Amino acid sequence: MKINILPQGTLAIYEQIVNQMKNAIVTGQLKTGEALPSIRALAADLSVSVITTKRAYEELEKEGLIRSVAGKGFYVCEYNTDYLKEKQLMMLEKRLCEIIDEAKQAEVDCDELVEMLRALY
Repeated sequence: MKINILPQGTLAIYEQIVNQMKNAIVTGQLKTGEALPSIRALAADLSVSVITTKRAYEELEKEGLIRSVAGKGFYVCEYNTDYLKEKQLMMLEKRLCEIIDEAKQAEVDCDELVEMLRALY
């Protein structure tokens, strides 16, 4: 699995890691029971702090998407794909609402915003 970090992105680096790992789980790129890279290995691979990758793994563990096995590492848990997809859609809707509010403040109408979205997509 390849994780792409955008240092200038609007999301914190740990959030980018979490979101990309969630997406990999939903799409089946990461399978149930699959071992994940160690915190240190992932940090080295992404050229980020160990603290950043640790926080990402903690978030994923809190959500029940991965589990830690003492002395062995982290593994992908069984999950409900529909539930995870719904959570992703809710998060996307929230961010879109924020963008819509910004567009309204900038006096960008709906058609212009949709056109921008299509061009960027």
